Amino acid sequence: MIDIQRLRVLRAVAEHGSFNRAAAALRLTPSAVSQHVAALERSLGAQVVARSTRGVTLTRAGRIMVGAAESVAAELEHAKRQVDRLGTGRTRLTVATFTSGGRLLLPGALARLTAAHPDTVLHVREAEPEDSLPLVRQGAVDLALAYHFDGPLPGRPGGHSAVEWTALLDDPLRVVLPRGHRLADRAALDIAELAAEPWVLGCLKTEAYLRRYAERAGFDPEIRGTTTDYFFARSLVAAGMGISLIPSIALVPEAPGVRTVPIAGPGPARHIGVATISRRHGHPPLATLINALQEQATAVDGT
Repeated sequence: MIDIQRLRVLRAVAEHGSFNRAAAALRLTPSAVSQHVAALERSLGAQVVARSTRGVTLTRAGRIMVGAAESVAAELEHAKRQVDRLGTGRTRLTVATFTSGGRLLLPGALARLTAAHPDTVLHVREAEPEDSLPLVRQGAVDLALAYHFDGPLPGRPGGHSAVEWTALLDDPLRVVLPRGHRLADRAALDIAELAAEPWVLGCLKTEAYLRRYAERAGFDPEIRGTTTDYFFARSLVAAGMGISLIPSIALVPEAPGVRTVPIAGPGPARHIGVATISRRHGHPPLATLINALQEQATAVDGT
């Protein structure tokens, strides 16, 4: 029989990338972590990590076992909530969301959920996808309203999990310019036309995305400011510090002193959706919330 504690240790090693960092997170010694992993390998008859001077990486067997560890953790959390419900008679639903998506999509969906399931106790926490998706896998939240750019969902590379992704809408990024800018009246812009412009950005992930698109267009963008708030970034644009690249749903409400212009052709976009544990997708309050979010997204996409 596989020891659950050993799976927990392996999951921490996968998350932190080394025995030392996993040991600090688990409040164990590195030697104890190494012993747990070695014992797991003996019980499986297979190597789960490859050790090197640069740390440890999961083997194929290790990735399978970490996926199992996440499923076990989610099942235990789900069982705990069922036991809690026996005592209270109420269902608890925890939602994680990124800020701009939550502000635009979540309130109306939560109002519909509350009307349909008034005994459901709601908890909402703000989290970016790289934080919220692991919480879904671990069973710590029931649903994450999240997004990703090109490529797979954020998470552990090569990982296996029971997370189900339901797409809601694509969220194109738009160029934001000062109202009097020479390009502000254009119907659309090519990224290459902005090579000489300074930039102020409202998200580090947007900066990384801009750099990828700029590299394809043959220039290195000059970044003069970064914030974690899109509205603040628009204020800096209005003040003349530079231009910005901002997702469409983060442009609501409108800000004074700026103009927004679409990017020509298949431009950059965020792909917004909800992540849940597959086996809980049919849970009535959760299903109601997902349906409500789909309706909200359809309404936003049609405006």
